[in-house]
Amino acid sequence: MKKMFTDCRLVSMDTDVIRTEGYQVRDNHMIAVENGSIVAVGENLSTSGYQMVSLENRLVTPGLIDAHTHIIFAGDRSGEFEQRLQGVPYEQIARNGGGILSTVKATREASIEELVSLALPRAKALMRDGVTTIEVKSGYGLTVEHEIKMLKAAKGLEQELDVNITTTLLGAHALPPEFKNNSDGYIALVCEEMIPAAAESNLADAVDVFCEGIGFSPEQMARVFEAARSHGLQLKGHTEQLSNLGGSALAAEMGALSVDHIEYLCEEGVKALAENGTVATLLPGAFYFLRETQKPPIDWLRQHNVPMAIATDFNPGTAPFASLTLMMNMASTLFGLTPKENLYGVTRHAAKALGLNKKGQIAAGFDADFAVWDLTSPAQLSYQVGLAPLHARYLKGVKANDD
Repeated sequence: MKKMFTDCRLVSMDTDVIRTEGYQVRDNHMIAVENGSIVAVGENLSTSGYQMVSLENRLVTPGLIDAHTHIIFAGDRSGEFEQRLQGVPYEQIARNGGGILSTVKATREASIEELVSLALPRAKALMRDGVTTIEVKSGYGLTVEHEIKMLKAAKGLEQELDVNITTTLLGAHALPPEFKNNSDGYIALVCEEMIPAAAESNLADAVDVFCEGIGFSPEQMARVFEAARSHGLQLKGHTEQLSNLGGSALAAEMGALSVDHIEYLCEEGVKALAENGTVATLLPGAFYFLRETQKPPIDWLRQHNVPMAIATDFNPGTAPFASLTLMMNMASTLFGLTPKENLYGVTRHAAKALGLNKKGQIAAGFDADFAVWDLTSPAQLSYQVGLAPLHARYLKGVKANDD
């Protein structure tokens, strides 16, 4: 099918963030799509042989990409919210058996069908924000059986909705109770059984590790990453959220697509990201919800030209926010990012954080995934929250069913 989208007020994101052209609104533009891919973008394209689709002078951006979520889970952790409001720190809640492990128990008890059902409204909320691609992590099973179950649920979610799903195995998310005081033993299980099982069943695109004092050491992360690379899987890291262990630099040196959180990242770590082309994924929702005070090193990231992605980190314990535009607003109000940096962070740079080289831009050769907005300026995506300005989403040139 050949389609020509006309009357577009286009924000293409097709140039580097240091320049401005890709963020400028280009009036009266057209987008030619063939077999789901963009073949041309311009003002006066030949329309011969194309089905014409007028977008009626609406603002058009690439489909938004949420590059870090944990939307597959069961259970409720609102009680922890109350504890934190009473002054109990997250680390203490985790050490007392709460936190991730409370979600692990509920998730293990849920079926694949139940996990998909629970995740549907979360994913639909993101879709209402113009999201066309969602990264979904496992990490609440912590056994081979239950991590595979979570990845299958993520794939099942994609079958239910008009949205792209990428999957990340986060087996090294927390130490399960079966391996108490034996973290090396659990890492061996992740490397020798969990990663091979996920790779052989084609259920995971990447492997992630929570490298932190309450998680796993840089040395253990390196073991997991070596196993992931040996099975052809991409690398991602939860690093420098609560302390500076050097995990971000190590992940970058090993070829990680992104390192996420990074509130305690030092300048040497930033330089390592720049040298290795690793994306810094900012998660302002978790920063806000945990009432943290240590901000990511935005000035250093800018100084060293490190691409910054922005994601929801949607999860039951530390970031229960199913709105990527809210994260854009928080990235500005909490971290000082500009609206331009925000939009790059949920399109072009988010795509890079997931290794998706055909998404995140409206340009020839890219997938025809875009969002159509009842807005006058792209800055409004960062400025206002909750007004549902989305008119439509398109995936590979086909209007998505958002009912």
